Parts: sequence; C-alpha cells; structure tokens
Amino acid sequence: MRRLIFLFLLFLTTASYAQYHSGAIKLGYFNPKAAEGGFIIGYEGGHAVDRNLIIGWSIDWFNKNYTDQSLVSEFNQFDPSIGGELNELRAKTNLHSIPIMFNLTGKFPLAPKMNFYLYGAVGAEVLLIFYRNYENPNDDDFQGAFDFSWRLGAGYAYRLGHRSEFLIEATYHDSKPSWTYEVDDRTSGSTRTFERVYDMSGIMVRAGFRFFFR
Repeated sequence: MRRLIFLFLLFLTTASYAQYHSGAIKLGYFNPKAAEGGFIIGYEGGHAVDRNLIIGWSIDWFNKNYTDQSLVSEFNQFDPSIGGELNELRAKTNLHSIPIMFNLTGKFPLAPKMNFYLYGAVGAEVLLIFYRNYENPNDDDFQGAFDFSWRLGAGYAYRLGHRSEFLIEATYHDSKPSWTYEVDDRTSGSTRTFERVYDMSGIMVRAGFRFFFR
C-alpha cells in the first residue's frame, strides 16, 4: 500500500513538473572560423517533459565587423595591379548571424542543487551580410545566406530556487552558409565568379539563467 501511495505521489509530482515551461537567457563568447570571436546573446524556450528532460527551441544573435582576409587574397590574385589597401576596403564585412534551432537537453544529477547536462540542436543558420561593393568600395551591398546548422554542448546547472537555475556551458556549433556573385574587371574585360563561404563553425562559451513557469 505504501508503495502504491509513493508511486502515486511520484506520478503527481512528475505530471505537475511536466506542465512547466522554461526560458533561458545566455550570454557569452563565440569564435567562428569565418570571423574574429566576439559577444553572442541567445534566448532558449522549452518545455520540461520531466525533471531531467527539456525539449525546446532557441535563437541567437552574433554580430561582427571584420575584414575577410581570404577574400582580400582572391581579389589580389584577380587583379594584381590593384593595391592591397583598396582590396582591404573591398573585403570589409558587417556580419549578423542568427541561428534558429530546435534542441533537446538531458540532465544528470550530481548533487542536491547541481546537474550536469548535455544538449543537442539542429536548425537553420541565417546570415545577414553587409559588404562593400567591388566597383564602389565606399558603398554597402546586402546579401542573405542560409544553411543547415547543428550544435552539441555540455554544461552545469546550479539550482538557485524552486524555479530558477544558473547555467554555464561550452558548445560546438557547425554551419557553413555561402553565396556567389560575379565581378566584372573593366580593365581586362574578364568576369569572375566569387563564392563567399562563411564557415560559422566554432566554439562558444556561455553563462546564463533558466527560469521555469507554468
């Protein structure tokens, strides 16, 4: 009889917990291969299936102004007579990365208030790219790029209260959006197609807070 009562109470506790939704704000450092590392901010929404499993979605934002050195090298090879400073200007890029993903997080209790967790995610990488016009480097052009993305991560969660916890984690993110465009050389009359590949694969280290609510 006691076992039945215990199992019944455990079921009620689990069912009640499963009604909780969660929201997490994460801040940290992201270092993709395509650009220099910098600040990244993200929000993660989820549904607590039980105490140790959360399914949900996330959206992040990473912005970087940088000079694409691989593109500088291509421009130098395309027209060696042009000075390096002009091609440096042509390769200046303002990049906005917005991954939108679905994720699964599994928790493994370590102590009464601490959990180790693993999570994986799949989704789409959206890039908003402001780059310099080849013929008029002082003017900006705009392009959007998309690609499939995935990530794997691990971290620690420390319970602050009944419905809140502190997070610290490390994640590997993988995505390679790209697009192509043509450049006409007025001097030689030739045309060349350039492919801009933005390898957004890299490590991110973040900390944040997760809150549970009904």
